[in-house]
Amino acid sequence: MVRWKPGARERLQAAAMDLYISRGYDRTTAADIAQAVGLTERTFFRHFADKREVLFSGQELLEQAFLDGVATAVPHASPLEMVESTLSAAATFFPAERRDHSRRRQTIISENPALRERELLKMAGLATALAAALRSRGVPEATATLAGESGVTVFGVAFGKWIAEGEERSFLDIEREVLGELVAMTAGTTRPA
Repeated sequence: MVRWKPGARERLQAAAMDLYISRGYDRTTAADIAQAVGLTERTFFRHFADKREVLFSGQELLEQAFLDGVATAVPHASPLEMVESTLSAAATFFPAERRDHSRRRQTIISENPALRERELLKMAGLATALAAALRSRGVPEATATLAGESGVTVFGVAFGKWIAEGEERSFLDIEREVLGELVAMTAGTTRPA
């Protein structure tokens, strides 16, 4: 008799990542992923809407971290201070032990145009949500939009640096560095190399 093993979702995610790396995303089916861990395709679809969602599940948790960062910023914080609070909250999703997984995930996404598009939509959604949260704290429309887009841009640039081969600094340290570069650039204090 086959014994039920806990952690089906996590096992499916791990198998999917391995198969996407070894076979390629397009050549891997939901049935392949399920079979790799001894489950049925039906079980796969109980956990994920489609094979793409293996890579994008948890997006709502990251968005909530962005929103929590705005909500927990000190009263009367400037838009930049609220963005900084948001970036600090988001950094908690990227501890050092998650770096290898994030590198592998990004490799899969980078090699597939449809996945790159989905990633861009995710980032656009984060910027929209961040701008709305800033407006709810009294930030004017244009400023909230600029701050939301800038915050997500800082997050994206920091993520790219964090997953770079040989990088060992914390995600938060990199975010702070990138935010500092943005602030210096907008203040006109940086010059081309």
